[in-house]
Amino acid sequence: MFIHGIEDYHIILASDSPRRHYLLKEIGLDFEIKKKGFVDESYPQHLIREQIPLYLAEKKAKVFDEGLDDKMIIITADTIVWLEDKVLQKPANYDDAINILKELSGKCHQVYTGVCLKSKHKTQSFTACTDVYFRELTFAEIDYYVTHYQPFDKAGAYGIQEWIGYVGVEKINGSFFNVMGLPIQKLYTELDQFININE
Repeated sequence: MFIHGIEDYHIILASDSPRRHYLLKEIGLDFEIKKKGFVDESYPQHLIREQIPLYLAEKKAKVFDEGLDDKMIIITADTIVWLEDKVLQKPANYDDAINILKELSGKCHQVYTGVCLKSKHKTQSFTACTDVYFRELTFAEIDYYVTHYQPFDKAGAYGIQEWIGYVGVEKINGSFFNVMGLPIQKLYTELDQFININE
């Protein structure tokens, strides 16, 4: 890991997402996975676009206010899919996933991720946005994906790193890894600044 001084810190990723675990491991970061109780993921209805995941990432970080020491950094994140002025949530079931993917078919949508870095003395938050363009998907393709991959834990009912991403995504504008759930290049840069600026 090439971030100067990071070896002096205990990094905690407060997320159950296997995609986020994978991405942090791939940049060589030594971290612990830890969640601290249930976090209500509701948000004020006036929030839009990147405001929503930013609010939720900061909300997830606040539950760690007690017990932080000088050499502990919490990383929290939240990702949403935004289509035509509304949020597409994680699907509740098969039918919900089918309907969400029908909505995304043939259109461009945005994936927003909010990330919060928190230590005992400071908090630093940022967002990332990626445009994702889907070609027109047939019902058979949508049904195949939902049946075989069961994307019920994924915002927008799909994982770009899965079959649907290979056959359905025409192009993206922005970070591919952001669509997976974590803008890892930006996180690397922000973590470097968090540790080494104004310490």
